[in-house]
Amino acid sequence: MVKIDHITLPDFPLLLAPMEDVSDPPFRVVCKHNGADLMFTEFISSEGLIRDAIKCRRKLEIFDEERPVGIQLFGGDEERLAMAAKIVDVTNPELLDINFGCPVKGIVAQGAGSGVLKDIGLMVRLTERCVRSTTLPVTVKTRLGWDDNTKNIEEVAERLQDAGIKALTIHGRTRCQMYKGEADWSLIAKVKNNPRIHIPIFGNGDIDSPQKALEYKNRYGVDGIMIGRAAIGYPWIFREIRHYLNTGEEMAPPTVAERVEVCKQHLRKSLQWKGDGAGVYAMRRHYLNYLKGLPNIKEFRTRLVTLNTVPEIEAVLDEVLRTYDGFEMERTPIQLVNYHENCPV
Repeated sequence: MVKIDHITLPDFPLLLAPMEDVSDPPFRVVCKHNGADLMFTEFISSEGLIRDAIKCRRKLEIFDEERPVGIQLFGGDEERLAMAAKIVDVTNPELLDINFGCPVKGIVAQGAGSGVLKDIGLMVRLTERCVRSTTLPVTVKTRLGWDDNTKNIEEVAERLQDAGIKALTIHGRTRCQMYKGEADWSLIAKVKNNPRIHIPIFGNGDIDSPQKALEYKNRYGVDGIMIGRAAIGYPWIFREIRHYLNTGEEMAPPTVAERVEVCKQHLRKSLQWKGDGAGVYAMRRHYLNYLKGLPNIKEFRTRLVTLNTVPEIEAVLDEVLRTYDGFEMERTPIQLVNYHENCPV
């Protein structure tokens, strides 16, 4: 087992990464039902939370069935981040996570996210204030460093542990890499193997198959892995990895019936969270991902993204099931979306 303070997770836990406009409660529930062990919310602005911004407050909402859940904050001001931590404290998640890894220019320009990687002292002060301001376990997600000349994650890990964090997730790229190139897990392994480090170390970056999950587990010795982009449209990645770790055998890809059922489950949770109108609209970007690989699916997808009532949508999904009854899905490599591909450094 792996413990984050009082939170007990299974051996080599599989974490769902916080992804803006992706990791909302309906998506997290789908991933939980398919084997994710620990969830994280979309990142939340400490400034917006203090100003009572509606969008930020909505991100604090959690379905009981998805627990354990960590709420992730970002911000570059010590006092503001501490105030936001107090707000998070009363919403009763299992833990609070600080984002020191987001590479988006707008976040970095605020001196937040991976922008803090330029100032380790500030990173430590922000962390210490959060730890003192909440009763929740505090964890951090960060990157190797700002650029190739400042890969300071080994020092950062020690200082953040001394500041009181209970676990650390490391994305194997610098901020300047964004999501380009291959993630470098060798420095993550150095952090894990540092005799001074006693908190769980989770690796993140490029895990897109059960085989790679096992390879990285054995090669780098991390306590668990965080999966982000590979879960978009394919929440089954978690159960497939767990099955492969336990048995050494590949699971068959999800059937058409399973894909349709997950679509319906996701739709129901979307309605529960956002209401009929917004819930239907929010689902439109998910259908193609869930049904990808079915031949001539474009016609069904077009109907799904234009209908406005749940009975009509479910009728089309039932038609998909009838049309492709008996169709054997082929396993295809997961395509990792390059977030912020056009974001200027």
